[in-house]
Amino acid sequence: MQERSAALTHMVQRETLPLVVLVGPTAVGKSALALEMALKFGLEIVNADSMQVYRGMDIGSAKPSPEERNLVAHHLIDIRNPDEEYSAARFREEARQIIDALASRGTRALVVGGTGLYIQTLLKGLCAAPAADKQLREELKQQEQERGKWYLHHRLAAVDPEAASRIHPNDTFRVIRALEVFHLTGKPLTEHHRAHLLNAAGLNPLKIGLMRDRPELYRRIEARVDSMISSGLVEEVKQLLKKGYPPSIKAFQSLGYKQILSFLQGEAGLDEAIGLIKRNTRRYAKRQLTWFRKDTAIQWFSIPEQTTALEELLRNFLKN
Repeated sequence: MQERSAALTHMVQRETLPLVVLVGPTAVGKSALALEMALKFGLEIVNADSMQVYRGMDIGSAKPSPEERNLVAHHLIDIRNPDEEYSAARFREEARQIIDALASRGTRALVVGGTGLYIQTLLKGLCAAPAADKQLREELKQQEQERGKWYLHHRLAAVDPEAASRIHPNDTFRVIRALEVFHLTGKPLTEHHRAHLLNAAGLNPLKIGLMRDRPELYRRIEARVDSMISSGLVEEVKQLLKKGYPPSIKAFQSLGYKQILSFLQGEAGLDEAIGLIKRNTRRYAKRQLTWFRKDTAIQWFSIPEQTTALEELLRNFLKN
């Protein structure tokens, strides 16, 4: 009877576990504000950026510096090699273990990042879609190489037009995944998502979104890219190649690394590559904002103007 009572108590605790989530577009200032809030309120940071999990990919992912990580504990950074797979499902599993472990010793977690799928999966659960089929993926990749990205995207549009409208043709990984799900199940990925009953994650999140005026955000993006180049992004990519990581790995297809790789392979000049990083980062920021603005539970704050109000909201949430 006591064991059953303890189990029920544990379930209630999990259902009411408070969690602070900080989101927003790239370069808006999430990392700096998270560090400030973590120091002020005794929080530990859980990374929700899909690129910061990779070792050796520091500059291009705008990873917190060693000094910043010494000031506040940062979790789920440098946990995979660049050629290892990492997914939203794995993130959810590992992030939840950390959040629960922190709660068991009376510490709150602050989840910070711009990877919307990771945040959504942590808070709402997963769609019961089939596991990856390596052979089918290789066949689809071969078709993409022979016929181009648009060929796969047209195929997706024929079987799942809603997914095709959301996924850019250049996002080969997601296009292939959507086609894979259809071929394995006979149902579009969109239908799997609709049938999925959102799984309550046992968390009570306070979701905070950061925003800036668009001209200011774009200025910060350009300044960040310039800083990445001056800090040695080109050399970072060279070192990864020297370690034996092939240009075909998924991590090298990410923003910044893909363009520098093109430069190193002689496909573009350095100025052209830098210009593409800036342009594509602006576009990525717009997509992030579109994703997050669909979530009406996010409370948005313009920074630095509303930093005091944000801090007050956070203080009341943690107190209550």
